Amino acid sequence: MYLKKYNLKNKIALVTGAGKGLGKACAIALAEAGSNLIIISRTKKDLNQVEKKIKKYKIKCKSYVCDITNYNQIKEIINKQKRIDILINNAGTNIPEYFEKVKRENMEFLVKINTVASFNIAQLCALKMLKTKNRKKIGGSIVNMSSQMGHVSGHKRSVYSMTKFGLEGLTKGMALDLAKYNIRVNTVCPTFVVTSMTKKFLKDTKFKKDMLNSIPLGRFAKMPEISSAVVFLASDAASMITGTSLLVDGGWTAR
Repeated sequence: MYLKKYNLKNKIALVTGAGKGLGKACAIALAEAGSNLIIISRTKKDLNQVEKKIKKYKIKCKSYVCDITNYNQIKEIINKQKRIDILINNAGTNIPEYFEKVKRENMEFLVKINTVASFNIAQLCALKMLKTKNRKKIGGSIVNMSSQMGHVSGHKRSVYSMTKFGLEGLTKGMALDLAKYNIRVNTVCPTFVVTSMTKKFLKDTKFKKDMLNSIPLGRFAKMPEISSAVVFLASDAASMITGTSLLVDGGWTAR
């Protein structure tokens, strides 16, 4: 009986960075759970491939090509939607550099995409959620994609950690302000997952060995292990969970 709470039928979920990697995995998992989708990516070809994957679930899907750092563009997309129940605030990136070698333009870019754009999207989606008259009854869920590096840090991760620690703080503040509307806000914090973004880092054999040695479970995460955590937080199965982090890190932060 309780498993029915994982059903997202008749919900509408917006996923950023949905063209590849974790965003794509989350979009597919949400479709599998029955949610209708609004997917956003910078690349039309990637969006087309995701749409093909989720068609078999017989859900409605809208796709938009958008650079999420373009406020006016993302605002226009969000404002034209009839309703949004779930936001998976996933889009983000990393540029590893030792602190003393961080290039200013890289730092500013990471803050712009990982923190400022995430804030803007969350606020715009929350305002859209509030336009649904029975919001308090049906609830809403915002999942910010954070990282284990939002709780600890590592070499060449000073700026990335800064942005993710900021996202963790934003999440807690949002959760307090939006609780009165029954809109829950949480983060999912993965350890290293093999994606197109992390593959280039993992080509360094020493780095790869060091990372595996830091994960007590002894392996990297698989994308379905992250997307299932996202679906859980998006669903009514997590109806009493807000303002916290779900660490999917294989025990990394337990050390």
